[in-house]
This record gives sequence, C-alpha cells and structure tokens, in this order.
Amino acid sequence: MQQQTELNDLELFPDGVRQVACGNCLREARDRLGFRFSMAFQPIVDVARGSVYAYEALVRGPDGEPAGSVLSKVNDGNRYYFDQAARVTAIRLASRLGIESHLSINFMPNAVYRPAACIRATMEAADIYGIDPSKLIFEVTEAEQISDRNHLRAIFDEYHERGLKCAIDDYGEGFAGLNHLIELEPDLVKIDLNLVRGVDSHPGRQAVIRSTALMCEEMGITLVAEGVETRAEYETLREFGITLFQGYWFAKPAFEALPEPRLP
Repeated sequence: MQQQTELNDLELFPDGVRQVACGNCLREARDRLGFRFSMAFQPIVDVARGSVYAYEALVRGPDGEPAGSVLSKVNDGNRYYFDQAARVTAIRLASRLGIESHLSINFMPNAVYRPAACIRATMEAADIYGIDPSKLIFEVTEAEQISDRNHLRAIFDEYHERGLKCAIDDYGEGFAGLNHLIELEPDLVKIDLNLVRGVDSHPGRQAVIRSTALMCEEMGITLVAEGVETRAEYETLREFGITLFQGYWFAKPAFEALPEPRLP
C-alpha cells in the first residue's frame, strides 16, 4: 500500500537549496506550469529472456494528446518544475499499473541545476510509491544541446552513486557521438530510429550498427534498438547480437496502461 504523506510546497534543505517536494510535484505542475499532462508506456523487450526489460514513460497530454502538445509549452521559466513533475508522474503511474520491470524516464539535463539536490524528489517519490530505485533508468537524448558536458557527467555520476541507471537516447543522431560514450559511461545506449529504419536493406546502416554493437559490448554498455517496425528489421538487428528492442513491431505506447508486447 502506498504511503500517504503531506509535504510543504517547498522544503528548505540544510544546504540552502529550495527543492520541490515530491508530494506536491503534481500540484506544482498545475499551479506553476498552467497545464496538465500524463504518460503513455511502451515496453522494451528482452528477446533473449522472452520478457519485458523495461517500460518507457512517454509524456502525453491529459487525454492522451501527442507529446508535442505538452513539450511545446515547456520553456526556461517552467522547465525545472516540468522535469520534476514528469518524474513523479511516471513513478506514480508505474506504481499504479504494477510495473515490476525497469522504468525508463526521460529527463532534461538543462533543468537540473544541482544534481544532488534535484534528484531528491525523485528518490522520495520512489520511496512513497514503492518503486525500487535500482529499477529506474534515466534517459537523455543525444540530440539535446548540452552547453556544459561536465554538468551532464556530474548528473550521471550522482545517479550512479544512488544506484540509478543512465541511458543515452537517439544515439547516432546527435552532435557528440563517441565522445558521449567515453565521457559519460552510460549503462544503456538506444540506437536512433533513423539508423534502424530499413536496416535490413541498407548495408551502410548495418555496418554502423554492427560496429556500435561490438563497441558497446567491449565497453560493457547495454544496447537497445528502438523504432523497430518490421520483422525484417528485427531479424537483421538480432543477427548483430542485440537482445533489447523497442518499437511498434513489439507494441505501440498505451496511454496510462501497459500494452501486451509481442515476444518473438
């Protein structure tokens, strides 16, 4: 049973950092953001084990509207409150839906002003809603322009110290490439869907993904192929030793629900 707790809108911690308390993150979203949102969930399938490795929480409007309808309202003035509220919303819904696998949450590194302070609400939410923190994965897209890569490394280091996993999303699309793998040492890397699309008939994409799979194996990084939409794409990628997959061929995202995935 979930704990019930009453928390002030803002707590003043000993280090002087004012932090949104997780019990009020949803109210913060309403009062400070001026808009509501929810989440859809899409599975990441482990084909070697025939099970769901994780569910990714994907932001949606309050009635299931596309992510763009929500993200277009995020700006410099409300980014911190949105990022905090999105984490708590994902954890709250995951608990309600009974997710026992990993839970993957997208986050905005530019909203994290001090890693040790900004993770407190997330850890508190995990405790309140009975989610094991070691099951949490935090994804950052490689395409997001990070002005201070040392700051992102500090975030990853703080999360790793707390037993959380970190992932680079959309690998192969962004500006950093190999530097991100070397400098950030992520636990997981998700291959950009534009590399996956039509990979079964594209030798160039096959070569890039094959070399990425080998490199990640040697570095101890788990590789995920996302955006898989056809059996041919899946079978080609499976030949490269990839075992974690995400995409419409396995299951489409379900709004505030867990879709039943295809398990090859």
